[in-house]
Amino acid sequence: MTEIEIPEVLVELPDAPGKPKRYVFVLLENFTMMAFAGAIEPLRLANQVTGKKLYEWSVVGEGGETVTCSNGSAFKVDSDLPELARDDAVILCGGLSVQRATTKKLLNWIRRESRRGLTVGGVCTAAYVLAKAGLLNGKRATIHWENQDSFLEEFEDVDLARSVFVIDGNTMSAAGGTSSLDLMLTLVARDFGSEVANTVADQMIYTSIRSDRDTLRLSTPARIGVRHPKLAQVIKMMEDNIEDPISPANLAKQVGMSTRQLERLFRRYLTKSPKRYYMELRLQKARNLLMQTDMSVINVALACGFTSPSHFSKCYRAHYDTTPYRERGSRGSGDEKK
Repeated sequence: MTEIEIPEVLVELPDAPGKPKRYVFVLLENFTMMAFAGAIEPLRLANQVTGKKLYEWSVVGEGGETVTCSNGSAFKVDSDLPELARDDAVILCGGLSVQRATTKKLLNWIRRESRRGLTVGGVCTAAYVLAKAGLLNGKRATIHWENQDSFLEEFEDVDLARSVFVIDGNTMSAAGGTSSLDLMLTLVARDFGSEVANTVADQMIYTSIRSDRDTLRLSTPARIGVRHPKLAQVIKMMEDNIEDPISPANLAKQVGMSTRQLERLFRRYLTKSPKRYYMELRLQKARNLLMQTDMSVINVALACGFTSPSHFSKCYRAHYDTTPYRERGSRGSGDEKK
């Protein structure tokens, strides 16, 4: 158990707190440091700014020795996966290659602890573990945006949201990066009031706490760096229709312009044709599915709007300079950091 030093009091609690709320952080191999830090630091700071031991925590990992995070640093954990008290809350911290980190031992442990009524959560990619354990069936959850396509393909019984975090009953999830800050600050506010949460955010120079209604990606105009409303509308339609692509002519018609006008708009703002941009979106989704799922190459092709495997392979090679089959063979060596 981590010993906590309590310095200067910044917020007076109206009532004396009861027994400290205990969190158990489970580090998965290749976990993301930012998401873990964003989850644990608000607890430390809540203790600091109130001068009370509101929270306590332990950090565990399979094997009970060290876990390596995605930036290569080794993190010494307190213990192996322990038996927990009923009032504990568990937060799994995921990152790269979450499928490989989802072991039989971990799944059996989280199922057992969940059956005892504990609150369980996952940050970054760790919602995958909860879904694999069957703990998210019929529930809302979120996961890092890069993993959303593969998650949707594998877990049809989960209501996947595009929110920065989700709390659904005794399960919770945050999508990675700074979203774990928003989740934990929300929990602190729920436990001890918004003044404590806002003071903690102030300590972290975090000026705007997001809610579960905020989305986990920038808006289309912000992401592509243009503010043309019709262009943003077309790109959103493309992103929402990967499996069944819409022709440029129909896209143009739906936003009230000619195909030639749409071509000029794409050339001006994105220096490529609508057809080329759409193709790159489909290939990007295909690469995510190849790297993150066990779907066959044919099924990946179909999920990304390619009716011919040979055409898919040709387009994939032209864009990524490798074939889908070779990409699948290299899985694990080219994961992107979150």
